[in-house]
Amino acid sequence: MRNTKYFLALIALFAIVIISACAPDREEETNSDNNEGNTSEESEGSADADKPEELTVWANDEEKQLEAIEKIAADYEEQNGITINVVSKTMLDQLDELALAGPEGRGPDLFFQPHDRTGDIVAQGLAHPLDISEEDLVGYSDASIASVQYEFEGSKDMYGIPAVIETYGIFYNKDIIDEPQSIDDLITALEENTDASEDKFGFLMKPNDLYFSYPFFKTNGAYIFGGENGTYDTTNIGLANEGAIEGGELFQSFFGEGKIPPSTTTDVIDGLFTEGKVGAVINGPWSIPSYKEALGDSLGFAPFPEINGQGAQSLVGVKAWMVSYFSDNTKWATDLALFMTNEENQKHYFDVAGELPTNTNALESIDDPIFSTFSKQIENGVPMPSTPQMSQVWEPMNNALQFLAEGEDPSSVLPEAVEQIKTNIDASGAQ
Repeated sequence: MRNTKYFLALIALFAIVIISACAPDREEETNSDNNEGNTSEESEGSADADKPEELTVWANDEEKQLEAIEKIAADYEEQNGITINVVSKTMLDQLDELALAGPEGRGPDLFFQPHDRTGDIVAQGLAHPLDISEEDLVGYSDASIASVQYEFEGSKDMYGIPAVIETYGIFYNKDIIDEPQSIDDLITALEENTDASEDKFGFLMKPNDLYFSYPFFKTNGAYIFGGENGTYDTTNIGLANEGAIEGGELFQSFFGEGKIPPSTTTDVIDGLFTEGKVGAVINGPWSIPSYKEALGDSLGFAPFPEINGQGAQSLVGVKAWMVSYFSDNTKWATDLALFMTNEENQKHYFDVAGELPTNTNALESIDDPIFSTFSKQIENGVPMPSTPQMSQVWEPMNNALQFLAEGEDPSSVLPEAVEQIKTNIDASGAQ
């Protein structure tokens, strides 16, 4: 047994030596790659000496997204004389492949990920912290910038250039209801336009979905984790405080006899809404094509209705370009990411791929009342926590929401959910 342990120890030591040899020296890179956010014009002269011959980008494998990125990459290539290799790779597979390919020098310079995975990405040592100037950040929405900031080992840095932003609001059928501006309007629409025997509802939402239900809680004073965006106190969970209980009661008031059935599913919601039987639903921009096809000019969109006279705070998700920790060209990779997300290129990306820009001018210039209205909701958006402990929140809270929809007491259901979240975090070993 002792010999076996000794042999395993030697193997582990050998593996650490190999990984250390392959990984880039962060201190050396940071010193040599200052002013990462420089524009292409500033990169001329002495900077030409470190200009790479090529950069590799891992882009999501969706057809329209690839089409847009390839055009933008070709423009950068023409302007800077650097070959840009755009590789199609689904976001779900990128991290596992980067962990293997990066240390061997086969990984990308840039990769594309949703911001809520930042904590895991940083913990694995896969993304390089970026040295971005305030000037470089002009034009990006505040929520998008906050979403890609993360504190690690006492230092809060940016770990991505925000490219796409998503949140949600209220899609409504103009033939059934008027635009709901307050939560009371939504309750009235539900009460006056619901006949469950004919599958007709003034408003429908899925009961067990924290993502879409968060405005009921946050706007009343609840929160997921304490601390600022990117700097989280995961021991401080605000999903059972006084505001959360009040939000739970408000959420619960939409369910029951003559209202939303607690068994409602996403398929039921989308099916009945596109059939013209539902006045309003909660959804995001990804649903626009199918909703428009079904309802045409009858489709309207509004920000999430005000709660207690306040703009309802919805969760915001961001997809960002991240610089690989293993890249030898962090300055130029950052420059490419800034180029791909400037106002002009974000407009092009939206026109082709249909995903909302993080650049406020590009977002507000969209000539479509439904898409452009999302900019109003984004102003009230709060970034989804990007810490690894967030993965332990969803199931207990989704279960709690289901119990609330079925009529159980919020003052007992929500504290039980928080205790389960704490247990899950402790069991996960995440600090």
